[in-house]
Amino acid sequence: MNKVDFRLLIVDDIHEIFLNIVEKAGIQVDYQPHIQPEQAEGIIGKYHGLIVRSKFKVDAGFLDKGVKLKVIGRAGAGVDNIDVAYAESKNIRLVSAPEGNCDAVAEHMLGMLLTLFNKITCADREVREAKWQREENRGIELSGRTVGLVGYGNNGQAMARKLSGFDVEILAYDKYKSGFGSHLVKESTMEELFSRVDVLSLHIPLTTETRFMVNHSYLQKFKKPIFFLNGARGEIVDIEALIWAIENKTVLGACLDVLPVEKAGELQGTQWFSKIANLQNVVLTPHVAGWSVESYYKISKVLAEKIVDSYMDLQAAG
Repeated sequence: MNKVDFRLLIVDDIHEIFLNIVEKAGIQVDYQPHIQPEQAEGIIGKYHGLIVRSKFKVDAGFLDKGVKLKVIGRAGAGVDNIDVAYAESKNIRLVSAPEGNCDAVAEHMLGMLLTLFNKITCADREVREAKWQREENRGIELSGRTVGLVGYGNNGQAMARKLSGFDVEILAYDKYKSGFGSHLVKESTMEELFSRVDVLSLHIPLTTETRFMVNHSYLQKFKKPIFFLNGARGEIVDIEALIWAIENKTVLGACLDVLPVEKAGELQGTQWFSKIANLQNVVLTPHVAGWSVESYYKISKVLAEKIVDSYMDLQAAG
């Protein structure tokens, strides 16, 4: 393959830094951020590379149409919208950019936790209504508590760094990593997290193994009531089980940047949305934890560099 043979299709919005980097490397770019999935399926056979965010499901049927595909880049952290196993079976390289938004995720989730602890959402609304209720809005402190992190990749490590100034003990469990204990965190077992944590925060990808991992059985294993954070993926959590745990005070409050359903028109059709929306000890945001102004740039830059590396590898291989 020579340089003029590599064509890259971008099917979602991306920062211009991405375009600058890959075009400078000699990659031909077709930037179509508003293209629809069915339109992309009709032309993907012409391209060696594909860049997606979250609106596209890159399934087996799509991959079969991409007969020239060599690399797929996901402008974000996870690749759960891509049929990873099938792509790998076709020798398609997958790259993502979890390094680009880990600080954004950590800061956002910490902000949600402090909002929950200090009843800021409720207090803000009441003051705007000319209500001045100080006792009802008395907060609690993070200092002195034990925080458990499930997953210690880029996002988990960033969360530990942000928490380090709050005088908390940080325990981290990662099924696929070991030897990462440091001055910031104590490497722990899941059993220790069940026994000791006051706050639990998820930092794991959505896989067949983690889908609905947080269910009734999981939540009942904690030895004391906890505060719960999920800025990972909505389908890791059985939302009905979480609502039950909140109503029964097994969970004292929750911060959720992600939900099992994330389309506005579909939320109202679920059985659980009105329940969780009416819980005063739940803070909700629309899957924006990793989508800061800065992370938009950093994700695009990191991903561009990885795409160029993949491109150069393909060039070297001929």
